[in-house]
Amino acid sequence: MTRVALPERLRRSRGLRQLGLRTGLVPPRNTYSPAEAGMLHRLAAGRTRAVEIGVREGAASLVLVAALPQGADLHLVDPWGDGSQSQVGRAAKRRGGPRLHWHLAESRTVASEWSAAVDLVLIDGDHERSACRADWDLWAPHVRAGGIVAFHRARGGDPGPTAVVTELFGAGDPPGWRVVAERDTIVAAERLADA
Repeated sequence: MTRVALPERLRRSRGLRQLGLRTGLVPPRNTYSPAEAGMLHRLAAGRTRAVEIGVREGAASLVLVAALPQGADLHLVDPWGDGSQSQVGRAAKRRGGPRLHWHLAESRTVASEWSAAVDLVLIDGDHERSACRADWDLWAPHVRAGGIVAFHRARGGDPGPTAVVTELFGAGDPPGWRVVAERDTIVAAERLADA
């Protein structure tokens, strides 16, 4: 296949990119290293209810769809969508699951109405320190014992997630939690049974 040179304004067009994402002609921008994707896959395996905060173009969502059991529920929280619904939906349909639940709203809005226990929360939304800390404060109470909260870009990534992980785990694990895995920029913490 021959590549066609597109004018710069077309290559940078948000509308055309979203159309390409929706139709499957353009893959999502991959913001996860292969090691991070492998770790997310392992963390999601066997889980029954996962929440991804900050879907963007759906690169992590596709990893979670491939890893979660077919009967699991994947809740995708993002106020924008950015064309990822179609690709993620097609991947889940091809595989026969997991069930997808789209929440086109801010994380705090979804968390304020949330009541179910979750096995896995991926925090990759607003990377400002206060927003990342709010995601932890709002979602960590919903994680069941043995469940995981993973922070993207918390090591050598954005200052916000890095600061939050340092606040929470820098002086040792906080009561009821322990860091169980780190790969590149991701830090994953497990909720302990005695939390």
